[in-house]
Amino acid sequence: MKKVLLLLAKGFETYEAAAFIDVIGWNLIEGDGGTQLFSCGLSRDIKSTFNQAFRADYLIDEVNVEDYAALAVPGGFEEYGFYQDAYDSKFLKLIKEFDKKNKIIASVCVGALPLAKSGILKGKKATTYNLNSGKRQKQLKECGVEVINEPVVVTDNIITSRNPSTAMEVAFTLLEKLTSKEQSDKVKTKMGFLP
Repeated sequence: MKKVLLLLAKGFETYEAAAFIDVIGWNLIEGDGGTQLFSCGLSRDIKSTFNQAFRADYLIDEVNVEDYAALAVPGGFEEYGFYQDAYDSKFLKLIKEFDKKNKIIASVCVGALPLAKSGILKGKKATTYNLNSGKRQKQLKECGVEVINEPVVVTDNIITSRNPSTAMEVAFTLLEKLTSKEQSDKVKTKMGFLP
């Protein structure tokens, strides 16, 4: 069983998290049954963007990186406190631990910013939210990242994307890296994304 850890900051974007939950879950039930997703955060009870309540499976302190094949990081809204959690030292340390073990790390939208803040994207190609005058892409560049204005950018073990519209593509790319293109396409078909 390949486990995926969904790392949730306060103010995370519900749709972006849901893409990972659904794709990995569909593979568990309708695919090869070889993936499962668990969530964690700085606290068990987390308010997402638009103040939706969510309960994480684990606290960050309870996570053993060795138990997981991949890390998934949805973005979020500054107005709901996303960067308070996403830039916390425990949050950044966990990201670094996954990278040090060369595990897959997938982020959506501004989920790339804590990756950059942790230092794992320095000198690498990546992307993040591309609207609002490119403010978030400028922040990514300030962290020493080569910003590529593409919907999804895959560099080594890291997947980044530029806005919420890419969430499903990132989740399917993650599934492909965990399994195979054929398996990812099978789940896409079962979910209605392919004919």
